[in-house]
This record gives sequence, C-alpha cells and structure tokens, in this order.
Amino acid sequence: MRIATFNVQNLRLRRGASGLRYDGARDHDMPEDQTARAAALDLADRRLTAAVMARADADVFCLQEVFDRATLDHFHDHLLMRAGAAPWPHRGCLPGNDGAGRDLAVMSRLPLDRVESHASLGADDLGLAGHPGARPGRPVFCRDCLMVRIGALTLFLCHFKAPWPDPAFDQRQLEAEAVRRLIGRYCPGPDALWLVLGDLNEPLESGGKPRAIAPLIGDFSVDLVARMPEDERWTWASPDGTLYSRPDALLASPALGTRFACARPRALREGLGQEVARHDGPRLPDVGAHRPHASDHALLMVDFPGL
Repeated sequence: MRIATFNVQNLRLRRGASGLRYDGARDHDMPEDQTARAAALDLADRRLTAAVMARADADVFCLQEVFDRATLDHFHDHLLMRAGAAPWPHRGCLPGNDGAGRDLAVMSRLPLDRVESHASLGADDLGLAGHPGARPGRPVFCRDCLMVRIGALTLFLCHFKAPWPDPAFDQRQLEAEAVRRLIGRYCPGPDALWLVLGDLNEPLESGGKPRAIAPLIGDFSVDLVARMPEDERWTWASPDGTLYSRPDALLASPALGTRFACARPRALREGLGQEVARHDGPRLPDVGAHRPHASDHALLMVDFPGL
C-alpha cells in the first residue's frame, strides 16, 4: 500500500455565469497572486496538481484544502483521469470547521471501511476542558481530524492551525493532544496499526523550544519523515522561496513503524515553483517562476508493502 499526503493549496471548483472554473494554488498573500493574470493561471496550477498526483500513483491520497466533495469528484474525473492516472473510486470529503471551506479529503483504490469526521468535538468531549488552548463553545479542531479505516490500518488525517499570523502554539498543542486521545479511543493496545498524517503546521526547527505536536511524537509514535536524509525533510517553501519548513507529517504507531522498519518516505517536489531554489531536481514542464505550480507544498508518500 502506498499512502500519500498532499496539501493542494485551496482546491476549489466554482460555478458561475461563465461555467465551471478552479481556484488556483494561491493564497492571495503575494501581490502577483491577486491580478487578472494570476487568475488566468488557475487551471494551469490544477493541471500540475493532477500531474504530481498521477506521478505519485498512490493507493491512498490524503488531501488538505479541498473545498468540498463536488470539487474532489470533478478534479478526479476531469483532471486526474486526463493526467493518465488509474481511478480512485473510493472517495470522501466531509465538512470541517474552516470557514473558507478548506476541508480534508481522501481518495483510495482500496475500499474505505470507515470515514469519520471529528469536526464537532469540543474540549469537554475529550477531557481537555482545562487545556490552555480550549475555548468554551469552540471545537477542538481548527479544521478536522478525519479518521479513515482501510483494512488493518487506521489513518488520522489532520490539518492543524497555522503558526501565523500568530504562533497559535496552544491551539496546535490542543489539536495534537486531541488526536492522541482519539487514537487511544479507536486504536488501543501496542499492536494497533495507525498513521497520523497531513499538515500539522509544525515548523522545521523548534529552536530548543517546546513543540506543539509533542503529544504525538517521542515514544508515542515513529516519525517516518525523520528516516529521510536531514536536508530532504522540508516539504514547504514560502511564496518568495526564502523560508523552508516541514509542516507535513507521517507519524506511525510503534507497531507500524517496527513492522515496516525500512519504510522511508519520499517527497515529490517537481510541482514547486522555480523560486524554490533548494529543490535542484527536475520540474514538470509547465512550472513557472512563481506560478503555475502544483502547490506550495511537496507531496509526501510512503510505501507499506503487503499491507
């Protein structure tokens, strides 16, 4: 089984008077991303998103920042299939807490035994009412924690609060603790096979400070990305190509990490813009200086042979 996580940066299908169109892989945080010319590159972005995913050829894709199920299905049917990929017939995208509609989604070639949202959970539901990040009446998860069961493996797909414009340390730590408690609820015991994956928005370096995702790391899990060479662990670059970080994670249960002791993730970066100078490998033919690009994140994937 090959599993991939990919933040596809604001994938949204819009319906207007002129027909259907996609939002591009842009956050409107760069002046050049807010012009008419920027909008003209939106479809090119999404073709590159599909091309990267087709190259990955994962059995299971766990995606962040998908607007809704209709967007997911249209992207699958009209862009992924045209990129030469085999279909992913089992799909899910459930509404989360992001007001902009950046939801979590899963696509699989294997049957999905269970897909469950936890967007409505409050701190009281998990015994976390006293946590510094908890707020009365506010859900625990900034977006969601999507639990997906595929055979013997349980996935916990996440997209934690971003550390900007404010650090949001307490919120991300609350989300990490909530995921840990969900794992305890659904996957108890030392033999459980589970994987936490997605965009945890954790900086690459902590500078010696406590880490917001501390509840999920250490002895609790096996950090599969740490098996990659140190200079290959980055998965995101800022729009101007000056800041690199590692928000994307693959945290395996001890049983899963032990069973697949040789499993080493790979990052596909050929869809990143030319401004991302740290990537000195090949790029897809249509990638531009800033855009078009597939996303501001690399796709991260890992193989579990025979699972």
